[in-house]
Amino acid sequence: MTARKLAVTLSAILLAASLPAAAAEAPQNFAVLDTPAALPEISFADAAGQPKTLAGYAGKVVLLNVWATWCGPCRKEMPTLDRLQAKLGGPDFEVVALSMDRKGPDAVRKFFAETDVTHLAPNIDTSAQAMFTLGAVGLPMTLLIDRQGKEIGRLIGPAEWDAPDMVDFIRARIAAK
Repeated sequence: MTARKLAVTLSAILLAASLPAAAAEAPQNFAVLDTPAALPEISFADAAGQPKTLAGYAGKVVLLNVWATWCGPCRKEMPTLDRLQAKLGGPDFEVVALSMDRKGPDAVRKFFAETDVTHLAPNIDTSAQAMFTLGAVGLPMTLLIDRQGKEIGRLIGPAEWDAPDMVDFIRARIAAK
């Protein structure tokens, strides 16, 4: 390696090391916005039928997953979201799994029991209005939302949410207060 190549390589390494944690590269298919964008108001209910909105999560980084029990890819990815919530969930981060099931909370509770999902709270929009309001072109659709309630980015389709690159990416967003 020539002295010039070595200098360029070392410069690149030093530059990468000096970047903030929030600069962690987005996993494949995760579309990150240049500037966080305001989200439209959506409403849904918890398992007890109590009304909820995204405003109730202000101050937290939220991973909003719009899904349904009848969606094959959704069923496959839900356990990975559960493991992500177990790993990172707390005062600074929450996975909000928002079901579009018209059959309501019983269908979601049954699905959670069948798939051993224990760390996610059931949230339901039986009207499926949230899906349309958020511009979902299909399910699953997942939005990463900052502490101010603005969309950082989204992923259309399933993902392995507990994969190391995904966990690192989300950790960086949590750390980017």
